[in-house]
Amino acid sequence: MSRKYKFHDPAGVYFISFATVDWIDVLTRSDYKDIIVESLKFCQAKKGLLLYEWVIMTNHVHLLAAAREGFSMSDIMRDLKKFTSGNIHTAIKEHPGESRRKWMLGLLRQAGIQNKQNASFQLWQQNNHPLAVTKPAEVERVVDYIQMNPVKECIVDRPEAYCYSSAYEPGMLKLDRV
Repeated sequence: MSRKYKFHDPAGVYFISFATVDWIDVLTRSDYKDIIVESLKFCQAKKGLLLYEWVIMTNHVHLLAAAREGFSMSDIMRDLKKFTSGNIHTAIKEHPGESRRKWMLGLLRQAGIQNKQNASFQLWQQNNHPLAVTKPAEVERVVDYIQMNPVKECIVDRPEAYCYSSAYEPGMLKLDRV
């Protein structure tokens, strides 16, 4: 993996993107996105996650985040992805209205078989693409990019209308300040 895609500074602020395998639109149901929101809440409360901005799209997640002193961003991301992967996989299997169940589970199973680090399925791509954000102008660009994602995808017409985003008011997650 390229050095630019690692968490080098334990105190650094990072723009992090992680996506589903093959960019499958798994996260179309609020039930699945809610699993990610609850996991982010848990990581904030118990794992040392400092969350500045976030958005959950249909096939990827963007975060502007850091780890509290004494915690590791790599560990937080590993745990977040592991927990959400297992729970979303179960939710797909058990959702009574999931019309794409067989298709999605087949793709996730195939991705898991191809990756020796997985037992039976894989939801998330292996990498997180963390990029250090060190300057105020970079922070502004990242915030705008994260908040405008649902608008650019024509999900909503203004950022604050998308509830699975830090732009949404009153907000689903407590935000820290950069």
